[in-house]
Amino acid sequence: MPKLYEYFGLIFLFYSHEHDPTHVHGKYQDKESKAEIIFENGKFKEIIIKDVPGKAPLDAQNLKKFKRIVELYRDDIVRKWIDFFIYNIEFSSEKITRKI
Repeated sequence: MPKLYEYFGLIFLFYSHEHDPTHVHGKYQDKESKAEIIFENGKFKEIIIKDVPGKAPLDAQNLKKFKRIVELYRDDIVRKWIDFFIYNIEFSSEKITRKI
């Protein structure tokens, strides 16, 4: 499960055998949510936050952080999705240390 970012304990990751649409999971301790990045006709449309079956969702504070990071890093997340799932290119995790 490739980890993309860590932001003050909030982990952003893909699971190794994922599916469309492009999405990223956010985990904090035992809670988890996911953000789907939706495109329509090749243009960004929206980010949809969803619960992960069998997991308690992120609390309100971490959910807000999760959505904000996904909004800011959207293009990088999509690029990493394509690299990992299409081209089988590994990437390194990034620790985000500045407050957003």
